[in-house]
Amino acid sequence: MKIKQTAASIFFIFHLALLNAQSSDSITTKRMIKTAIIPTALIISGSIINGSQLEKDFQANLRNKVGNTYECRIDNYLPFAPIAEIYIADIAGVKSKNNWFDQTKYLCISNLITSGITHILKYSTSKTRPKGGSNSFPSGHTSFAFTNATVLFNEFNQTSKVLAYSGYAFAATTGTFRMLNNKHWLSDVLVGAGIGILVTDLVYYIEPLKNFNPFKNSKHVSFVPYIDDNNYEIYFAYRF
Repeated sequence: MKIKQTAASIFFIFHLALLNAQSSDSITTKRMIKTAIIPTALIISGSIINGSQLEKDFQANLRNKVGNTYECRIDNYLPFAPIAEIYIADIAGVKSKNNWFDQTKYLCISNLITSGITHILKYSTSKTRPKGGSNSFPSGHTSFAFTNATVLFNEFNQTSKVLAYSGYAFAATTGTFRMLNNKHWLSDVLVGAGIGILVTDLVYYIEPLKNFNPFKNSKHVSFVPYIDDNNYEIYFAYRF
């Protein structure tokens, strides 16, 4: 398979990080490098086994255990769980690193960059899926799930460890079901997870719109959830 595209994407991400590190203090730079270790290891590991007999045997054994007709569509919904957790925690009053606007901003920017990298790799490698079809590498569901999970982690890891890490449980389950459903190979899932984590962590350091927040410290903005038998709504109010 075409691993060069993966290496180029990794280089691009690290290049952005290094440019930012030049204007950061040494503590921030060391923290960035430490944060990048795990997702980089996932990306490199996935790239190494990409298209190998090892992952083909792994996929075959996995499908044999659940049956060749097995399919569960829960992997289409689990990636959204960390997003729901973020806003439910906000409504419940759980202390977070940033307010709702910045959380949404980080979610949007991280997912935009992650999706861009994921789709470039998909269409440049054109890897065949286990059950047929192209654009297997890397897994978009997995990269999306781990992006959301990493935002959740960054927002609540200082105040609620269980909440912060729970997103990764949903993301890992998403990747697992992508393989169980015969939609993706192991390398697709590993690289997708690595990209999602790495991009999101770097966005928290180098995001250019970091100080943009028209609602920051505003006491005039409020969100009120409303639930009845037929409706689930959120009302936005701004007091002039």
